[in-house]
Amino acid sequence: CMNYMFPASYAWGNFSVLAVGIWAIVQRDSLDAIMMFLTGLLLTVLTDIIHISVFYPPNSNYLSDVKRFSIGMAIFSLLLKPVSCYLVYRMYRERGGE
Repeated sequence: CMNYMFPASYAWGNFSVLAVGIWAIVQRDSLDAIMMFLTGLLLTVLTDIIHISVFYPPNSNYLSDVKRFSIGMAIFSLLLKPVSCYLVYRMYRERGGE
């Protein structure tokens, strides 16, 4: 989100899932909140793959350091999302989900 390399939908999607995640952590007795968070995480995994594959520059020789850092952080975030999904699923099971 730092360098406007990706469209606004990338930032809106990830920040809205972050907001739902904060809601899921604060409301410890709500299964709906944790389920919405897990669904949002899974959806952003798919949309992040699409955003990175479509908006990655074809000629990466002329990338500035800020663009390179932004792409690296987007890929790093995408790689951490399956771990987050697993941890959120464990929270869902602890709260009584089936």
